[in-house]
Amino acid sequence: MKKLARYLKPFAGTLALALVLLFVQASLDLNLPNLMSNIVNVGIQQGGITEAAPQAVPESMLKLLEYFMPAEDAELVEQQYLYADDLTGEARDAFLEQWPEAASIPTRYLPEEVLKSSDTFPQLEDAMSRGMYAMVSFLQDMSAQSGGAEASEGSESRSMDPAALEQLTQMLSMLPAEQLQPYIQLASQMDSSMTRQTAPVFIKSFYTQLGADTDAIQTRYILRTGALMLLLSLGLMACAISVGLCASRAGAGFARDLRSQVFRKVTSFTNAEFDKFSTASLITRSTNDITQVQMLITMGLRIVCYAPIIGIGGTIMALRKSSGMAWILTLAVVILLGVILLVMSIALPRFKKMQSLVDRLNLVSRENLSGMLVIRAFFTQKFEEARFDKANRDLTANTLFVNRVMVMLMPVMMLVMNGTSLLIIWFGGHQIADMSMQVGDMMAFVQYTMQIIMSFLMISMMFIMIPRAAVSADRIAQLLESECSIQDPADPVRFKGANHRAQGVIRFEDVSFAYGDAEEPVLQHITFTAQPGQTTAFIGSTGSGKSTLVNLIPRFYDVTSGRITIDGIDLRQLSQHELRENIGYVPQKGLLLSGDIRSNIGYGVENPSDAVLQQAADTAQATEFISNLPDGMDSYIAQGGSNVSGGQRQRLSIARALAKQAPIYIFDDSFSALDFKTDAKLRAALKQNTADATVLIVAQRVSTIMHAEQIVVLDEGRIAGIGTHQQLLETCPIYREIAESQLSKEELA
Repeated sequence: MKKLARYLKPFAGTLALALVLLFVQASLDLNLPNLMSNIVNVGIQQGGITEAAPQAVPESMLKLLEYFMPAEDAELVEQQYLYADDLTGEARDAFLEQWPEAASIPTRYLPEEVLKSSDTFPQLEDAMSRGMYAMVSFLQDMSAQSGGAEASEGSESRSMDPAALEQLTQMLSMLPAEQLQPYIQLASQMDSSMTRQTAPVFIKSFYTQLGADTDAIQTRYILRTGALMLLLSLGLMACAISVGLCASRAGAGFARDLRSQVFRKVTSFTNAEFDKFSTASLITRSTNDITQVQMLITMGLRIVCYAPIIGIGGTIMALRKSSGMAWILTLAVVILLGVILLVMSIALPRFKKMQSLVDRLNLVSRENLSGMLVIRAFFTQKFEEARFDKANRDLTANTLFVNRVMVMLMPVMMLVMNGTSLLIIWFGGHQIADMSMQVGDMMAFVQYTMQIIMSFLMISMMFIMIPRAAVSADRIAQLLESECSIQDPADPVRFKGANHRAQGVIRFEDVSFAYGDAEEPVLQHITFTAQPGQTTAFIGSTGSGKSTLVNLIPRFYDVTSGRITIDGIDLRQLSQHELRENIGYVPQKGLLLSGDIRSNIGYGVENPSDAVLQQAADTAQATEFISNLPDGMDSYIAQGGSNVSGGQRQRLSIARALAKQAPIYIFDDSFSALDFKTDAKLRAALKQNTADATVLIVAQRVSTIMHAEQIVVLDEGRIAGIGTHQQLLETCPIYREIAESQLSKEELA
């Protein structure tokens, strides 16, 4: 994957934006359980009361609480709580509107500046909550002494009754202060999060005595928190959509650029590279492999980055709710990691095998489609069906094995998830009973645990994608890093003719050539010269090296030893573009591209005129059949020229080469599909229209080349003879044998 990272550089900004949005999305997602916890804890259990120090309190209640405070806390309370009776005018009217019963009950209140103080108000909250906790502890002990366990269960609710509180005040005034010190010390030793849990019950009782609408306070808090949750959910949705858009744009753009690079690389390959990579493999690498990497970027960016954020963030948030249940999280994570590692160790080798099986299936499919006529002619459909079925079954079996292994993850994840939930509820329930945890916190802990487990589930999904994408990325990188065996020189030489046009003098100087690591060379010590205005023909038995020889001229391969020159310049000193611009080439197999006749003939020429196209068609003897088509030059040509005959395909290929009006023409057995009459007419027209060009013809028929100025006879990669038809009949036994097998005595003469 690292080898392809440079292709992501143009999308660095998009990916960075996606990462920022992922962090925002994760933070919003992690805050939702916390808000839900607040609704349960504060909105429902605490009646929407968030503060631990009441805004207003009956004076008698304040005095009662001061019995359970150390001197410094009581002094702080006395200093900050002012007398409501001192309020006048509009301030008093506004106060009584909020606390109606304060008109008849002596009341103390906190001024606005204290409520907003970030220093004083928290101190007041701690002081008041400690006093309330000490008071509840005292009442529970008193109830236990007087009424046992049953009395203890209802002591807190009765302690809020005004009559009971008045009696309690009278009783406390008669008790020695030392008797309350254990409760005051206990409260001071408790964590503030625990002492503050008792405050809302007292505060709600105070507000009720003062006539405040506590139901409205509760409803207002729940609606406000719910609205915030809705807002976070909308933000979460917006971030998820934006991240998806960014990831899709980056993935699609990356795939586009990579596909372009692969295509450009493949088109620069020489025949040597095509011998290394099969066509089916090249197709798979430029389509399926790139799609696998694109999917990893599109989906993996969201999952690979999002899952760890959620996992780590969820762990931190869960431990804030209850560190005592951290062992449950640890147990769940250890089990999940063990299962994931086990599954991956089994499935990973099969993932690596997947793409080679896709290659094999594509190869069989391509061979069947391209060779359909041969398959039907030999009636081997059953055999080919069996080949395809085997390749298909191998891929299917491999895929099913991987899927069967991976499908185990989901049930295990669900088992761990549900088992973890049960453990949290069981142990969380005990903590709630011990007043060391609130119900909302336990619910939030469950949700955070689910988020952590889901993050591992997402990571396990990536284990499905990453190995396959990694294999695909390596295959693509292998293709892109393949060095072409034929390279342009650093400082190429140019032809000296007008517009850098070659004269066309081709010379082979002791040329030998061998394919790849072959033990024996295909061509050995080839030396001859082809002159402009002459036709040089090559003939010999099958496998003698004729096509290989002419393929060395456009540098489809480079010579193993010796050299080839054009106008005295070694081919390796020329750029491939300039070399091939001066050559009109007709391959052994005439290949046409999908389009029309006009585009096929003018394929090698930029903006060819109708006159040039027509002349090329006339010379190639293609005008007659073109004119018989309904649309003439605009007639449709199917892929590979499958809707025209072999002879028509050859003539159009010849016309395509002639349209270049190049100084050098190479015809690699390009007349084999022509009848003798058309062959003769084409050669006559060719002689007339290529009078100044160097023409090289590979042929099997002696009649095609017998009028050539120079005939090179090849035998097992060596030159067996060079000369004219008559000279070779006299001096070259191999040529004479070939000629006698094809021509009558009259024709030989």
